[in-house]
Parts: sequence; C-alpha cells; structure tokens
Amino acid sequence: MTAARTTLSAALLAGAALLAGCAGTGSNGRTADCPTDATDARDLPAQALYGRWEARFDGLPAVAAVQLGKHPDYEGVRGTISRNASNAARPTVAQLAGDVDDEGALSIDESLDGRAISGVWSGKLQAGSCGREFRGTWRNAADESVHPFVLSKTVVPAAPQGKQ
Repeated sequence: MTAARTTLSAALLAGAALLAGCAGTGSNGRTADCPTDATDARDLPAQALYGRWEARFDGLPAVAAVQLGKHPDYEGVRGTISRNASNAARPTVAQLAGDVDDEGALSIDESLDGRAISGVWSGKLQAGSCGREFRGTWRNAADESVHPFVLSKTVVPAAPQGKQ
C-alpha cells in the first residue's frame, strides 16, 4: 500500500508540475512576464509599443518619461516625451510620432513646437528584452549632436485582486 501511495503521489506531483509549466508558458515560449518572443521590432504587434517608457540619453541629465499610443492617421505611434533637464518644476514636453521602419528599427520624429523636427530617434529592439527595450541613437536637430539612448518599457504593477 505504501508503494502505491508513493507512486500515486509522484504521479500527482508530476502532473501538477506539468500543468503549472503549461499555464506559465505557451507553446511559443511566451509567459505572462514576457508576452512576446520577438527579436525584431517588425515582429512586434503595434500595441506592444503603446504605454509608458523611460528614456535615458548618454551625456544628458535625468530620465525622460515617454508615453506612446496609437497614431490616429496611420499604423504607427504618437505620444509625448517629458524631460526635466534644467527645471524639474517645469518639464519640457515634446510631441513624438513614428513607426517601425523597413529595417526593423523604431524610428521616431520629435517636435518641440508641433511643426519642426527637433530630434530624430532610431533604435533596435534588444534580443531577450521581451519587446521592452530599444537601444539606438537620438539626434538633436538644434546642434546635430548624436546621443546613444535606451528606451525601456515601464512595467505598471497589477492592481491587487478586488481593488480597481
């Protein structure tokens, strides 16, 4: 009887482990923590670009807050970037619009006044980042300086069960 219980317990534990693995990972290797296995931005759904991001630029102070959403006129993104470079009480806000180009780079035009381009971004999706990190260069149109950047998706913690 003891051997039968041990065998049954082992079978139940193995089944539970198998089910837990299936619940966490899909047949394509995706998990709840990593919703995409894309290694090229062209493979990302447009919705993966929507949301809050943090931008860090080499040689420039502070972290910039980026908000991206669906562009109303074409398949791409539109949003804003807020920088607190010199005065945290009065951040500089610029408009953003862009898409993923034919080479798989995230290309974004930035405008301080809504008319003229003040900056140009070009970044590649980082392998293994679950679609949450781009690295590339940002060109400041005012002085033609080029700065490496890292654009990282901000993960918003889930609300506790029962609270909204």
